[in-house]
Amino acid sequence: MNLAEVLAGVRLKEPLGAGLAQTAIQDLAYDSRRVKRGGLFFAFPGAKSDGRNFVDAAVKAGAVAVVSEFAAPEGFTGNWIEVEHGRQALALAARNFYRHPDERVSITGITGTNGKTTTSYLIDSILRAAGKTTALIGTIEYRLGAKVLPAVNTTPESLDIYRLLSELEGIGGSFATMEASSHALALGRTYGMHFHSAVFTNLTRDHLDFHQTMENYFAAKEMLFTGAGAPAPGFAVINRDDPYGPKLKTGGSTKVLSYGLGKDAAVRARHISSSFDGLRFEVQAESYRFPVQSALIGRINVYNILAACGAGLSYGIPVETIARGIANCRAVPGRFERVDEGQPFVVAVDYAHTDDALRNVISMARSLQPKRVVTLFGCGGDRDRTKRPIMGQVAAELSDAVVLTSDNPRSEDPLAIMNDVLVGIRRKDTPCLVEPDRAAAIRRAIEEARPGDILILAGKGHETYQIVKDRTIPFDDREVAREVLRGFGYRRRPDTLG
Repeated sequence: MNLAEVLAGVRLKEPLGAGLAQTAIQDLAYDSRRVKRGGLFFAFPGAKSDGRNFVDAAVKAGAVAVVSEFAAPEGFTGNWIEVEHGRQALALAARNFYRHPDERVSITGITGTNGKTTTSYLIDSILRAAGKTTALIGTIEYRLGAKVLPAVNTTPESLDIYRLLSELEGIGGSFATMEASSHALALGRTYGMHFHSAVFTNLTRDHLDFHQTMENYFAAKEMLFTGAGAPAPGFAVINRDDPYGPKLKTGGSTKVLSYGLGKDAAVRARHISSSFDGLRFEVQAESYRFPVQSALIGRINVYNILAACGAGLSYGIPVETIARGIANCRAVPGRFERVDEGQPFVVAVDYAHTDDALRNVISMARSLQPKRVVTLFGCGGDRDRTKRPIMGQVAAELSDAVVLTSDNPRSEDPLAIMNDVLVGIRRKDTPCLVEPDRAAAIRRAIEEARPGDILILAGKGHETYQIVKDRTIPFDDREVAREVLRGFGYRRRPDTLG
């Protein structure tokens, strides 16, 4: 494929010269360490480094040209191609280079503040129950058929997405489910991508350090439904019960499947039964009525299951298969994931790291009627500070006791972060233990737990690391809790293993 074909549709600041346009392109890269001979290098600013600082290394590695939205650095003598938008250019170039796999692979994009990961697992499980070979791209991991790959970002760069889609085609797959983060949508990582279905879960305060306002945050989410650089999705599956759901604009030809608990939702739940064993309810959707059973717990997962049902219906999957796929999805890592060593109280690890997610997980624990709910959590450093006191107040309002600790403090002083959170906690009289060392905090929380309690370890979920200053150290709430429980003499009986 030549350079003109690769950059077809990209907005160039100046036309390509005739000779350069015919140059053969063997590969694409946005990381100079991955440049191959005959490759095209895209240089744009990233979160941690600026690709323009590595253009000489890219050329030395064999790049035939550099693409950037900025002018060439002084002294650069190679082929420099200026474009209007760097990441949009990469997205269109990757789509061209891999010969438009999104036209052959049916993609479901899921966006929203909370619930994206669980919903994506449910949809992927439904597709697999239907006999499809699938890809799953999200926060916890990327799946390609039977292969599991580590996740770098919730939504990777466009080049990585198209490479995965191309590999999916190579193994005979034609269905992909992808979490579409607001960052990815705003930055252009999904620009020009064709989606079969778009799912909206909810919108609550988060990422305002990046978006600045809720209006900007909502506008980024809405891009998935209106089609950024591509036609709007064929189907939109939208949470009608969320205040932002009815406000979403969709394409004129998009079929909207609303979901919720009210009678006006196209996909709704009736006769809900929730317990420690999971959920049972009836789904009503257009002319269909069918029972579902899930090992997932709580009201929030009713919404996630309804969203997945809507996506399944958008593909014309039989309702019996949809129900089987939901039942097959037994758990999602780090989402109310229980750590069971035979102790007389529940320890559950959850990714909740926004005030709404924290409210949901504590409310879910309350619905199970424990003796007490104890919530351990912290707030991340170098992130939206405005949500810290709000999260503190939510935890204090809904919990019987709170343990405040660290959660990826990054470059900030953990004590300064905790002081921001304490402003909200102190609005209530809820007992609060403050311990900045997360491992020590988990130990103290377990030590204080009583029979019949539910102890929630919130914030990190599936994460297996802690970011402190410029270091990333191994840390897994689940493993730390398991080690503490065993240290106290608890052991799961062999007959409970499974």
